[in-house]
Amino acid sequence: MRPDIFGGKPIVRDMRIAVEHMLAMLAARDTAETVIAVYPELETEDIRACLLFALRAVAGESVHDRLTVRDAS
Repeated sequence: MRPDIFGGKPIVRDMRIAVEHMLAMLAARDTAETVIAVYPELETEDIRACLLFALRAVAGESVHDRLTVRDAS
C-alpha cells in the first residue's frame, strides 16, 4: 500500500489500479479476460492476488504490502 496513491488503499503491483476496483469488476460479473482487456498491463496472477487479498482480509489475517498467489502455499 502506498499513501500517495488512492489515499493508501491497496493497489496492484505499484500501478494506479486499486484492488477494490478489480474486486468490483469481478463482483459485477466481469471475467478475468475482460479485466485484462481493459487493463492490458495486468496479468492473470494479479487478479488472483486481488482475490487472495480479499480472502485474507475477510478472514482477519494479516495482509502484507506485497501479496502474490505464491504466498497462498
